[in-house]
Amino acid sequence: MIDLSPLPTIMLEPLVQAALLEDLGRAGDLTSDAVVPKDYHATTVLTARQAGTIAGLDLAMLAFKLIDQNVEMTVERADGSDVAQGETIASVSGPARAILTAERTALNFLCHLSGIATATASVVNAIREHKAKIVCTRKTTPGLRAVEKYAVRAGGGSNHRFGLDNAILIKDNHIAIAGSIRAAIERARVSVGHLVKIEVEVDTLAQLEDVLLFAPDAVLLDNMSIDELHQAVALVAGRSVTEASGRITAAIAPAVAATGIDLISIGWLTHSAPILDIGLDYREP
Repeated sequence: MIDLSPLPTIMLEPLVQAALLEDLGRAGDLTSDAVVPKDYHATTVLTARQAGTIAGLDLAMLAFKLIDQNVEMTVERADGSDVAQGETIASVSGPARAILTAERTALNFLCHLSGIATATASVVNAIREHKAKIVCTRKTTPGLRAVEKYAVRAGGGSNHRFGLDNAILIKDNHIAIAGSIRAAIERARVSVGHLVKIEVEVDTLAQLEDVLLFAPDAVLLDNMSIDELHQAVALVAGRSVTEASGRITAAIAPAVAATGIDLISIGWLTHSAPILDIGLDYREP
């Protein structure tokens, strides 16, 4: 299991609250209020319907608690854990109406984030023999960046910058508007403090040679072939952190990692990973 630090509740609660309010609408849960006796207590289990890696239990728990503080969750497989198909992740007990009202919101977060963790783990495991780290990008669902990047960590990956204010990443359009690589880097250096890292994106070996003259902290090697990546890593020779990006899947990640690259950034981990199928099932008393 991954050694994972949880996100503070103060970061999670607005996300869960907004999701619940969207679902409750103007009249609340008409179905549960009509069908389920007011004082009925139930025990349910969160079950993995396919193998994967878990992330998002704190959000699921918050969904139930925000509806009714009397709902209790007992976690059996924590975030960062690998689970088999059919394995129980947690049990949820308390007022039945509250459990059913929060069910969809809890599962939406849990399935989505566990899907990201599972996808990340698949790529991390594929390159385990190499030094490269798998990192995510800013290609996240609006409003969910913090928890999606948390899910990447739950899957054994690492995070790229969290936002535009986290580091400088000079890309092709920045260079084109600045007029040259040199102008872009020099302007960046005089604009930020000594703790802010500077990375420059290149897509050819010739551009890389130009960039290395100005000693950036990192170079982003975008959409390069495996052969070009080998040459690029040799050219950098440890002077900057090397990062590969561009349509990298679990199938080709080992070949990319074998070039000696430091980081492999993958956008689809957060914007396109399929959910992990998890269900909430009623347990007969």
